[in-house]
Amino acid sequence: MFSLLNKWNTLRNQILVVFLVVMLIVLLIVGFLTFNQVSALLKNNAEKQMNQTAVEANGRLESLYKQISTASKLVMTNDNSQRILTKGYEGKVITFSERQELKGIVNTIQANTEGIFAFELYTNNLTRLLPLDDTNLITRIDGKWIQEANEAKGRLVWIGDDPSNSDNILALRRVNLMGHGYANGGYLLISVYRSYLQFANQDEAMIPNQYSILLDRNSKPILSNYKKSLEPIITNNSLTLSLDKQEYMVTKQTSNETGWTLIILTPIKAFTEGISVLKAGIIISGIIGFIIFFFSSLFLSTFISRPIIKLTKTMQRASAGSLTMNPGVTSVNEIKELNSTYNQLVKETNHLIQMVYQKEITRSRSELKALQAQINPHFLFNTLDALKWTLEDKDEEELAEFVVAMSELFRYTITKQTDGDWVTIKDEIHHIDNYMEIMKMRFGDQLKWKLNMPSEWEWVKVPKLLIQPLVENAVLHGAGNTSRPCTISVSIQPAANLEYLEIRVSDDGPGIDQEKLESIKQAMQSGGVMSMKKGSGMAISNVHKRLELYYQDRLKSGLAITSEVNRGTTVSFVIPVRGEGELC
Repeated sequence: MFSLLNKWNTLRNQILVVFLVVMLIVLLIVGFLTFNQVSALLKNNAEKQMNQTAVEANGRLESLYKQISTASKLVMTNDNSQRILTKGYEGKVITFSERQELKGIVNTIQANTEGIFAFELYTNNLTRLLPLDDTNLITRIDGKWIQEANEAKGRLVWIGDDPSNSDNILALRRVNLMGHGYANGGYLLISVYRSYLQFANQDEAMIPNQYSILLDRNSKPILSNYKKSLEPIITNNSLTLSLDKQEYMVTKQTSNETGWTLIILTPIKAFTEGISVLKAGIIISGIIGFIIFFFSSLFLSTFISRPIIKLTKTMQRASAGSLTMNPGVTSVNEIKELNSTYNQLVKETNHLIQMVYQKEITRSRSELKALQAQINPHFLFNTLDALKWTLEDKDEEELAEFVVAMSELFRYTITKQTDGDWVTIKDEIHHIDNYMEIMKMRFGDQLKWKLNMPSEWEWVKVPKLLIQPLVENAVLHGAGNTSRPCTISVSIQPAANLEYLEIRVSDDGPGIDQEKLESIKQAMQSGGVMSMKKGSGMAISNVHKRLELYYQDRLKSGLAITSEVNRGTTVSFVIPVRGEGELC
């Protein structure tokens, strides 16, 4: 089992698996977010649309209600109507000519009002005056409506379907006699065209099985295109309703003007049809994208890993003492440049070993150990790892710049400067800049860095690799231990005494608790190495010792470390401006 796992635990397979896992996670997250957002948007738009439809329908109904109410008031308050109904109220005989005259007036009002089929006028004893026949009101409508009209005291009472004509809707008003203390003088029955009050355009082709119900102020139906019992609809108080084995979205709007309530029932499946199509499209696109990415990742991982594995084996032999050059590789320019850089490194190293004088052997060995301590396997694989993570999404020009930066980084670290171990701050900052460019390949936008240094201090000489290990330490333990963006700041400013410089390296990472911070300070003073989860833990102790060796009693301030949990860490020291030549 373990042997099989080791067999498949190769660089190519790891790259392939990581690529596929990342791609799968991205597809799932994008698909999930897209589906949720679009489906929620569709539902919200549908709800807004139905609410707007209900509001517009209620507005139209209010306008129609006002028109009918106004026309009926004209009939009720007309002088002739009041006079004739007063005669009936007083028990006097109403002549046929008076009824004909009243008919002409009512017909004129009806002709100038849209939607009204007929006005029927009755006396207080329910005898009909208009039309000109002897029909009794109690034969036209149920007596309960007459009772409701009396209770309404002149307001419109909507009855609903006209028993004698299904195309019309009836409304009833009691006529109050203004000359008799608003006593009951009779009743006005209004017959309204059903189509005139049609409040919703029922388009079955667009939304099948959509129902609209209009209720009066007493929750009694006035209009409805739902043929079954309205009881479950009227008593429902939730936003959804199960009706005839189908789920409906319930939209209600109550008019302040009429007191009517408009209910629109829209099938929920009418909103979710687009969601089903969206889900199918996301799934199909995800499968196709995953297949394409699988084969692309397989090719890319093979293309990347083959020359890297070959170079790694050569470097492993070099770490064992055999500095052999690696044959040329057929790969992308960045890998070729990396291989060429390594070969150049081997060539220059072998040349230096052969040309050095015997009297320099001890010093050369010391320098070699320093070089090996500075360019340790962790640092090398850290930069290679950053390059590996970037190969998948960077173009060739960007990768070429990164490889050049890495080459300069290695050259700066291993090459002996003409002035010994001292370099200008400008060179050290350039080296840090190359290092941060490489680290950005690994951390991406999560890692940022900024420099605060007046130009007049660029030419001050400092020991080589004095600042960079602190920056590396901040990257590994600051940006490397947090998932949020982390900024590394390097500040070089004059101290209170202008003959000294204060150098400060800060990060806004997770910080260090006080107990851990005290342990680090004790280890630094004693010369020990603090164990870390990442890195060798030698940067702090190494820089502190070198400061003491290079500057001795001229050192203004050794390493000072301050840190707060979740606020970041700052490492600083103060050195003389004129420090070159003070090497012990």
